[in-house]
Order: sequence, then C-alpha cells, then structure tokens
Amino acid sequence: MPLHWTIDSRKRLVSAVADGDVARADVENFLQVLERANAMSYRKLVDGSAGDTSMSPEDLLAIGVRIREGHARARELGPLALVLPADKFELVSRVLGILAAADRPMRIFDSLEPARDWIDNLASQPPTKKRPRPARGG
Repeated sequence: MPLHWTIDSRKRLVSAVADGDVARADVENFLQVLERANAMSYRKLVDGSAGDTSMSPEDLLAIGVRIREGHARARELGPLALVLPADKFELVSRVLGILAAADRPMRIFDSLEPARDWIDNLASQPPTKKRPRPARGG
C-alpha cells in the first residue's frame, strides 16, 4: 500500500506518508477513514515527497470533488501541512486549489521538517469552525 497513516486522537494529529504510486482508490480510502474516525478537525501532516501517481486528470478531479464534499459535511477542519516536491505542484494543482479553498490554515512545503514544525506549533490552537453561510433573500 503506497499511502500509510496514523491517527493520534490524543494529539489530534493525522500523519500520512505517500511511498510509491498512489492511486485514486488509496486517496479515497484515506478520506473515508478520516471521516469515519471523525478526524477532519485534527491537524494533518501529509508527506508526499516520496510519492508519485499515475492518476489521470479525471481521477484528480474526482478526488477534488470528494474532498470538497467532505469539507461541506465537516463542522470543523483542522490545519493541513502538505509536503510536495516542486515538480508535483502542477500535477495536483486542481486538488491543491480545492484544499486551499477550505476555511482552515494550510501550507505547502518542499521538505518535512518545516512542515512538522509548523503543524506542531498549531497544536495549541482550536480547529477552525466553519463560518455559517449567509442567508439568501427570498
């Protein structure tokens, strides 16, 4: 399995590492586990520096849709630190845009240590509560 993770409920931290070719099913499984574990409000450190993917643009778009749906269902979203080599930014740019649109702290890093430092410094901050949507006039 090319995607490994640990969910630490005491630290309210999800740590994930990609190692090898990550497929759409791997990402969908990861997202499903986060939702079922009620871990969307946890801080997330995702290290994709050793990962790769052969997913098509359609697969990446479907993952983006799934992420957006998960954001809509979550009451709170925890911060996200994502580690990616620069040559992967363009490949996952659509998904990155969807991740960045969420109301929560997010940063992209090109190495693990600064990402770990940043996410650890956020441990004392409460998760971001979603802002209520404005009422529509009728």
